[in-house]
Amino acid sequence: MNGELLIGRVRWWHLTEMARMETAIFGPEAWSEGLLWSELAAGHDYRAVFDRSAGGPEGRIAGYAGTAFSDTEAWINNIAVDAGYRRRGVATMLMDDLVARARAGGAKSVFLEVAVDNVPAQRLYDRYGFYGIGVRKNYYQHTGTDAAVMRMDL
Repeated sequence: MNGELLIGRVRWWHLTEMARMETAIFGPEAWSEGLLWSELAAGHDYRAVFDRSAGGPEGRIAGYAGTAFSDTEAWINNIAVDAGYRRRGVATMLMDDLVARARAGGAKSVFLEVAVDNVPAQRLYDRYGFYGIGVRKNYYQHTGTDAAVMRMDL
């Protein structure tokens, strides 16, 4: 893996770049900058992988993930990797980090929703031991795509 890729906390000044990535990756289902602000304001944990060899002082965001924690559960709210950084271990860095943080926080399980047609993401989650527990019909409102609900026990 590239030694220039480092994981760190998302700050408010990263949200514009993240919103641009959302649009490029998720199209009509993208989260807006305002919604990302709301996620941070709600205290959800957002981490990013920064490419220190590109971009500004902190580097360019290669990918990010958001997680909501409760006493015994963690929910992955979103995870995204810029197209130029795919297949370079960015998603694995993010998943390793959020699973470690969930364990350290006392979570007993991690949940997520993923589009039923997003096979690459499902393969990633399978590698971590996630398993299907249900389907949310028409979960993605703009496209009408169903979401598979998945769980991983810690």
